[in-house]
Amino acid sequence: MAALLASTATAQSAPTLDAASAQAIVGGCVAHSTAKMQSHAIVVVDNGGHIVAALRMDGNSTGIFDFSLAKAQASAAWGFSTAQMLENARGTPGFADAPHVVIVPGGVPVFSADGKTRIGAVGVSGEAPADDAACAEAGIVAAKLRSSRAD
Repeated sequence: MAALLASTATAQSAPTLDAASAQAIVGGCVAHSTAKMQSHAIVVVDNGGHIVAALRMDGNSTGIFDFSLAKAQASAAWGFSTAQMLENARGTPGFADAPHVVIVPGGVPVFSADGKTRIGAVGVSGEAPADDAACAEAGIVAAKLRSSRAD
């Protein structure tokens, strides 16, 4: 029984992507996007690829939103950015056809503030891929989280 309680306590103390953090990511991305006079669709997911927070800014179609979701889910599934997936696809034949692979930048993993735990991912679409990725990064920074594991 003590072992069960200890494992439960450990599981409860592990960092997770809560709604407030996910909304902070969206807010940070919106601030970044607005400052650049851009418009994005932003989706934040947990490690299972389930939506925690999302926003389709004015001017974006539902297809753009769906692409943001695909980027977020891909990054959550693999644990690295969709920009890295593009690089991997260039060097690994067949990788681009693997499940949950998106080879367009804009999907970025989200790690806890200390960089030790991957807690989800964010996907952004609506502008040039480099701008989508920059927006995702800005949202993560605004939430005081990280986009990469601490060394």
